Amino acid sequence: MVQELFAQSEERMKKAVAAVRSEFASVRTGRASAALFDRITVDYYGTKTPLKQIASISTPEAQLAIIQPWDKSAISAIEKAIMTSDLGVTPSNDGNVIRVPFPPLSEERRKDFVKLVKKMAEEGKVSIRNVRHDARDELEVMEDEKMISEDERKRAEKKIDELTDKYVKEIDEILKKKEQEIMEV
Repeated sequence: MVQELFAQSEERMKKAVAAVRSEFASVRTGRASAALFDRITVDYYGTKTPLKQIASISTPEAQLAIIQPWDKSAISAIEKAIMTSDLGVTPSNDGNVIRVPFPPLSEERRKDFVKLVKKMAEEGKVSIRNVRHDARDELEVMEDEKMISEDERKRAEKKIDELTDKYVKEIDEILKKKEQEIMEV
């Protein structure tokens, strides 16, 4: 029963770390990346469709992304979606492909992005701590219902705390790498 709780808690903590990783992938660093376009949806025949479902995205250079729609009639809709997104880039098209140049980020913009990823990391840590809180509550219920002893509860809480520390540290490491990536000129 306690082992089951550990497994569930660890799974939820892993999901929190994965969510932070995926959010970080959508933050611009000064380099072009296909992941930057993950959150962009295009009004395609009246339906909001994720960009990656209607076009291939490649990054042949560090400062350039090329989007090749499978349906040429979607070019203007894709271009409009990119312009209205929060990427802060200006696409251009030649009738076949859309080129999206990524100018180097200004120092001020880099600092804004660092603040943003720190906030995302903190949200991830909060969700990990919420998992710990839920697990501790569950352990207290088990103790109250005489399923486990007080000593078992204390040992289990210590193990939950170790799990929490492990995943919070993992988020800190991901954050450190992302900050370096953003501040890299």
